[in-house]
Amino acid sequence: MPPVAKVVVAALALAASVSGMAVAAAAEIKVVSGGAFKQVLSALAAQYEKESGNKIDVIYQTVGQHLALIRSGREDFDVAVLTPDAIDSLANDGKIVAGSRADLAKTGVGVAVKASAPVPDISTVDAFKQALLAAKSVAYIDPKAGGSSGIYVERLLERLGIADRIKAKAVLVQGGAVADHVANGEAEIGVHQISEILPVAGVKLVGPLPAEIQNYTIYAAGLGTRARDAMAAGAFLHFLASSRALPVIRAKGMEAASP
Repeated sequence: MPPVAKVVVAALALAASVSGMAVAAAAEIKVVSGGAFKQVLSALAAQYEKESGNKIDVIYQTVGQHLALIRSGREDFDVAVLTPDAIDSLANDGKIVAGSRADLAKTGVGVAVKASAPVPDISTVDAFKQALLAAKSVAYIDPKAGGSSGIYVERLLERLGIADRIKAKAVLVQGGAVADHVANGEAEIGVHQISEILPVAGVKLVGPLPAEIQNYTIYAAGLGTRARDAMAAGAFLHFLASSRALPVIRAKGMEAASP
């Protein structure tokens, strides 16, 4: 077993006993995360900092943006919170410790409108399609930015046969919350992950996409092979994957990654 892997195994084995306890020497743990997990991770990081005395420093961008930066050598990290495919890909690249992946939570795609606006019917696939066609403008993450919801929405529009008509009035968001662009009036309707709609003031969640076209993005964590303190980083990863994180995950509009 490689030296780093041995450290990871030791860290995860010990984490259950040290999680929630202050450590003798505070560590600073650098985390990179996809944007849809921000509300959950911010709350969990604050909780863990208080309990452990360690400092959690998080950088939020789209999964695609993180992948590009990590592969180019321009972004270092101790723990990455991305999609399972991204974590596995980085493990294959030697950037994530093999076997350290832990699936944390999942979020579905929903529709947002301004708080004062009428609520469109999205109860069926056809109703959702008509709501998009009726809207003067539709906001979603620019697929070229690498956001998982934007990539899915682009494919969904093509599948529904309305891609050209929606693209003509699309507000493509490079990163951050699509709902912000609905709140400020730039877009009439927004399609984004539910966990990123709920925290935005001035908008309301119309509801999730119909079950037939719903898409869940799973967020997973992995330990960086160049983690500065593998023991501390492994303990934080263990905390994120533990049952203690579930109340926060559910409160922020996400679900457990698996039953």
